[in-house]
Amino acid sequence: MRSRLLIAGALTGALLTMACSVRWNTGDEGVAPSPAPVVSADAATTASVVDLLRKGTKFIDETSFRTDVDISGGQVTTRSHRDNPRKRGDALISFAGKDTEIRMVDEAVYMKSEQLKGVGDGWLSLDPAKVPASFELTFAAGKNDPGGSARLLNAIVTAEIDKTVTSGTEINGTMDLSKVGSGNGISFRLTRGQDFPEAMKHHPFSASLDAQGRLIRFMIPASGGAPSASLRYSDFGAPVAVSPPTGATRAPDALYAQLGLQ
Repeated sequence: MRSRLLIAGALTGALLTMACSVRWNTGDEGVAPSPAPVVSADAATTASVVDLLRKGTKFIDETSFRTDVDISGGQVTTRSHRDNPRKRGDALISFAGKDTEIRMVDEAVYMKSEQLKGVGDGWLSLDPAKVPASFELTFAAGKNDPGGSARLLNAIVTAEIDKTVTSGTEINGTMDLSKVGSGNGISFRLTRGQDFPEAMKHHPFSASLDAQGRLIRFMIPASGGAPSASLRYSDFGAPVAVSPPTGATRAPDALYAQLGLQ
């Protein structure tokens, strides 16, 4: 039996539905999934480490930063810059040699895409009221992280600090990929009617905090049939200069139907 594990990177699940579909093997064809490494952290240790990781994402509401998402060794990549306090952001989503660009200026959202169908190839001005909730193009707290770190942290099952590291903080653990959900950053789902195998409910991950306690890396390795995915944060406090594109036209309804995960 073959199933399809769908992985979305960037700011949009639309790229997942439309372009990024990765096959994985359930083991029914004689290839057993690789077991996840054992992490012995107890519930109290895990809760403490997850709290440390959550504190490591406070910068999202406080300063500017860069986000890089990489799916399956470069199959889908995203580079985004965000300054939530000053309401400025941009993103470049790349897949198979085609790009989607996004600009956010105050409450206005603009998009130019080589990947979406029937919308043309110029800059479009989006109506925020028509954008699906899962697309989350907003500066509002809780929905303003192009990396989607909160969903990743919510899916952690076990976590512990690597005490052999002396610079920064390294964390190892396991996570339940079925609980990651869909939205900005890394998304996991199966095609309709399929279930996540048990191995993916105890999937390995690693993360890094810098010397200031900020989350700078979250890595999901290829294991148990799932492809790799990585999230990185950098350029804290760097200026984010974004302006409205010239000549943008109103987005057609055909665009909104392709955004978000259906």
